[in-house]
Amino acid sequence: MDISNLTVRQLQTESARALTTIQATNNNIWQFNKQAHHNSHNWYKAVIEWYIKEYGGLPSEVGPGKNIRLVLDNENNL
Repeated sequence: MDISNLTVRQLQTESARALTTIQATNNNIWQFNKQAHHNSHNWYKAVIEWYIKEYGGLPSEVGPGKNIRLVLDNENNL
C-alpha cells in the first residue's frame, strides 16, 4: 500500500488511530523514533507502515483502528 500520497492531516489521523492499538511502552514507541530521526512526517509513516504490516491496511479501514473515533474525525471541524 502506497501511503506517500496521504496529506499531513491524513498521516496524523491514521497514525493516531494506529497508536491507540499498540501497547504504550518505551520499546514500542522507540521503534518509530529509530526510523524517523526527528522527522514527524517520517514518524507518522513509520507508525502507519507498522499498522499495515500488522493488519493489512490503513487504520481507518481495517483492524482495531477502524473502530477508533477521534475527537476531530471530521477535517471540517479544524
